[in-house]
Order: sequence, then structure tokens, then C-alpha cells
Amino acid sequence: MSAATSLGELLAKDAIADVLARYSRTLDWLDDAGQASCYWPEAPIDYGFFKGSAADFVPVVMAIERQSARRWHFLNAPAIRFIGESLAEVETYGLTAGAHLSESGTYAGTLYGGRYLDAFEKRGTEWRISRRDYVLDWSHPIPDQPVFDPNAAFPLPILEILGSGHPQYRTI
Repeated sequence: MSAATSLGELLAKDAIADVLARYSRTLDWLDDAGQASCYWPEAPIDYGFFKGSAADFVPVVMAIERQSARRWHFLNAPAIRFIGESLAEVETYGLTAGAHLSESGTYAGTLYGGRYLDAFEKRGTEWRISRRDYVLDWSHPIPDQPVFDPNAAFPLPILEILGSGHPQYRTI
């Protein structure tokens, strides 16, 4: 492999990792446009409960995320195999937690472990997801947790991301 090819693959891997980081961030911050920018609009998406195009999927997944008072998506480093200069197969393991505020004033939810089986395609200078299959490996309930009010003895900031446009969100 030439130095130019190696450098090209390293830059492509970095660009793909950036898309995956943006995917998680835009779900957690409820950024619809940022979420849409992770996919080519016609990309086939299969989450089991949803099968269709990315353009149709984004409003569905964002509506689901808005049902959680707290959400958190964490992805590991992706495994990437290039199929030419503009196509890649990518597998990424992920943990997702979502919690809702119960009538008793506590938070409860579910922790999910799964993997994203993606194809990425580069068009022009931009890499995006061109196919996604999500596989759920396991889930675990998160029992009632106390409301996360700041503790006067150990005050930490608490984000309340209940809608798009949070003042602390930055497009990166």
C-alpha cells in the first residue's frame, strides 16, 4: 500500500468516525438537521420497527428521542473495511440509555446494547451512511432514579435537553 493510499484511508476513517460522533451528538441534543446530515437521504434503514429511507427515518427517530427526558448515545471506535475509494463497510458497537420522568418524580428507563452495521459512501468530499441495519443485542431496565437536582455539597451542572435549540449546544 502506498503512502498516499494509507493517508487517504486514515483521512477517510477519521471522516467516518466524525459522522458517527455527529450521529450520537445530534440525537442527544435533538438536532434534526444534524441527524439528517449523517445519512444520504435515500439510504435504506432497518431498525426492525422501521424499514425505509433515511429521509423518512430521521423524523421518526427524533420523535422517539423527544419522548425521553434524558438520552445518551455512546459508540465505540468503528471497525472499517474499505471497498474501493468511496465505499466502506463499518460496524460499530453502541450503548444507549433513555429515561423518562415518571409520575412519582423519578427517572426510569432502559439501557440498550447493540451494533450498527453500516455502509458508508463518499460523494464528492463527504462521507455519509448509505445503508444502516441496527441489531439489538440486549436491553436492561434502569430502575427509578432520583431527580438529578444539583447537590449543594457537590454541585454539578445538569442539562435539561427537552427540545431542539438548547443554549449550550454547539454545531461541531
